[in-house]
Amino acid sequence: MEAFYIVVLVSTALVLLAAFSSLLAFRFGAPLLLLFLAIGLLAGTDGLGIEFTNNYLAYILGSIALAIILFDSGFGTPVQAFKHAAIPALTLASVGVLMTAALVAVAAMWLLRFTWLEGMLLGSIVASTDAAAVFFLLRIGGINIRDKVRSTLEVESGTNDPMAIFLTIALVEVLASGERYGGINVSMLAMFVQQMGLGVILGLLGGMMIVLIVGKLDTDRGLTPIFVLALALLVFSATGTVGGSGFLAVYVAGIYAGNGKLPGYASIKRFQDGMTWLAQIIMFLVLGLLATPSQFPAIAIPAVLLALFLIFIARPLAIWLSLLPYDYTQQEIGFVAWVGLRGAVSILLAIMPILGGLENGQVYFNTAFIIVLVSLLVQGWTIKPVAKKLGLIIPPRMGAVDKVEVDLPGAANHELLSYRVIKDSPVLRGERIPRWATPSLVIRDGKSMRYQYAGRLRENDLVYLFVVPSYSRLLDKLFASRAAVEEDDADFFGAFAISPARPAADLDAAYGPGLLNESEKGLTIADLMKQRLGGKAEYADRVRLGSIILIVRDLDDHDHITSVGMSLEAVEPATKLPIFLNLHDIKDRIRDRLNGRKSREATTAGAPGKGDGNPR
Repeated sequence: MEAFYIVVLVSTALVLLAAFSSLLAFRFGAPLLLLFLAIGLLAGTDGLGIEFTNNYLAYILGSIALAIILFDSGFGTPVQAFKHAAIPALTLASVGVLMTAALVAVAAMWLLRFTWLEGMLLGSIVASTDAAAVFFLLRIGGINIRDKVRSTLEVESGTNDPMAIFLTIALVEVLASGERYGGINVSMLAMFVQQMGLGVILGLLGGMMIVLIVGKLDTDRGLTPIFVLALALLVFSATGTVGGSGFLAVYVAGIYAGNGKLPGYASIKRFQDGMTWLAQIIMFLVLGLLATPSQFPAIAIPAVLLALFLIFIARPLAIWLSLLPYDYTQQEIGFVAWVGLRGAVSILLAIMPILGGLENGQVYFNTAFIIVLVSLLVQGWTIKPVAKKLGLIIPPRMGAVDKVEVDLPGAANHELLSYRVIKDSPVLRGERIPRWATPSLVIRDGKSMRYQYAGRLRENDLVYLFVVPSYSRLLDKLFASRAAVEEDDADFFGAFAISPARPAADLDAAYGPGLLNESEKGLTIADLMKQRLGGKAEYADRVRLGSIILIVRDLDDHDHITSVGMSLEAVEPATKLPIFLNLHDIKDRIRDRLNGRKSREATTAGAPGKGDGNPR
């Protein structure tokens, strides 16, 4: 019995230590998941001496934790963000993963003397990015980048695990059967289609089930989040049982449920956030305990070289080729290539060769572990500086909002919001609350009063309002502090503003000719920008027209451009090397080079003593 209490004591102490370490990470910008992993290593066999060698249990715990993380990742992804970035992100999650695995396989054949299939297995293990690491850095790390880039990275990290898992399982089976070449056949491809197809279909059905059941539940509000999590794990396990990808299914179910009308959404989200933190802590601690650092020196040099090859060559090349057809700038492709953090998923997959009884099973695990450590150290510390260097950090559209969503019983058509009045907020400066919002209560200095008798709102007042859910973001603007204006905001948005309703032909007349083609001269500046941006403009989008750059400063609630900035200074490219260019940029460079060659040939032909001999 004493042993039981000791196990509980040690486990609780490790979880608490990991939770407290988050304060250090937030303060100094350290990769939080690296700290979780380090605590597991320090407590393990070569540290405090805790022996944990149950690979199967570690795989089970890690898989359940990953399912919880993926469900929460999908639950917090707006459907508009998914639609906006779905095609390029899914390309990265499939073609990108396959190319990354193949490139790593080539390097592993040289550095580790692996066969092609053994190299592909290692490449598949480390090919996917870690959803927990990416979501933490982008959502919690204070990196404010364009929605398109953020959505691409989040959707990619949430959907590339099934591809890596499928490749790993298939290759472990092939190698365990004794085959060395030609093991991936039609049956394997059919299995892939089955897993992905069932994952999507059952994920959608599972999301519908969650929304339907939770919407009709008449139970204690404290039980609702538990029902949601249990149903999500039911979707995960049931899909895996019938031969589908449970990880893909639970992510898709999360997207559907998170965008559905769930009663008690705020409490569900808070519960999910807490469970996701716990899942991350447990997963990284368990995997850290499973490792034996004393075995790392034997494989350290080739593993570190593989990690550097993955970070600087394999991932960037795979991302570039995958995003070539899409309208991403050189800076954006470079950033997506850099945010390829490896984490618990790679270590979790590295357990499978051991469970499959492969000869070099421990080599796969130790190599993958070192690659994850290097990735978190090199990339985890540098995500924000790289985003700044590439000019992708954009000023916030509005400042901080102190808001709490108060749960209402039943399936109400309104939600109750509580705002704290912040200094410099529009409502404090006299802006009126619109008629479609119904203020009900003001709490001032600990005393409650009806809104009608509160008079002019004061700083630190708590205001409770009933509002239609779809309008809540409009109230955020009223209660938000002024956006933090950086010194270089004027540089980012241009030195001066121009009206988006002006004719685009004015730009051609003032800064051309040749900026626009004939079909564009009849457009307004706003329509020209939307057309150049593929039909949809986002906050901080940029359009280059010869020597000028147009920047989207603001949009209305219907995503119509309401303010445009103009800069006469060119944005420096991410690199002068001809990499990370999309097809449009490549065509432009080829055209400019051809035009330059024709111009030189015309000049040479018209020079004195050549051609007709007439001087120019």
